Amino acid sequence: MFTGIVEEVGTIEQVRPEGNGVVFTIACESVLAGLGLGDSVAIDGACLTVTSILDRAFTVQAVGTTLGRTTFGGFAAGRRVNLERALSLGQRLGGHIVQGHVDGLGEVISIRPQEELVLIDFRMPEDVASVTVLHGSITLNGVSLTVNALPAPDVCQVSIIPFTWEHTNLADLREGDAVNLEGDTIGKYVRHLLGMPAAQAAGGAQQPEHVLRAWGYHPAPGA
Repeated sequence: MFTGIVEEVGTIEQVRPEGNGVVFTIACESVLAGLGLGDSVAIDGACLTVTSILDRAFTVQAVGTTLGRTTFGGFAAGRRVNLERALSLGQRLGGHIVQGHVDGLGEVISIRPQEELVLIDFRMPEDVASVTVLHGSITLNGVSLTVNALPAPDVCQVSIIPFTWEHTNLADLREGDAVNLEGDTIGKYVRHLLGMPAAQAAGGAQQPEHVLRAWGYHPAPGA
């Protein structure tokens, strides 16, 4: 479990093919403190397992399925990545509940500096859009952000403050870039409990009648 508060921006030193996946060697400093084999680290929002500890670096393995559902397939040496270690019990939850399970890829539409902040608009897949609400939470490349606006059903806008801009890799983004997105965990459970598949939720389809009745709503005859 994570919070979406980036601890450090690391750098990929090496990308080594292995089987149908790859092994990443990631250079960092503060995140290495107390890091052990088998620990979980969120890398640009995707939870991976530490497979070895090196001098000022660690390695993780991303299998084929992970490469297919994240931006990892395009990673190369020199790329900067957002890093966060798994949450310990008793720590402050500074962002929101983040699982490190990427729900889909988004696409950056625009990046607009406005005085002291930066507005980023990005397109969302249906699975993420269906649990995204105004002023709710969304995770972009591992960063916990507040939904600033929803300009279209499949578009989300976030507002980046100077501290976040300087201490994450969001400043590296360009229009057209793919980004890892994780929808709000609570929203996903609510959607499931309502019996609403992602595609229906995103498209605004009506709830099944038995679900409506369970919530105390009785459709009028002929409705």
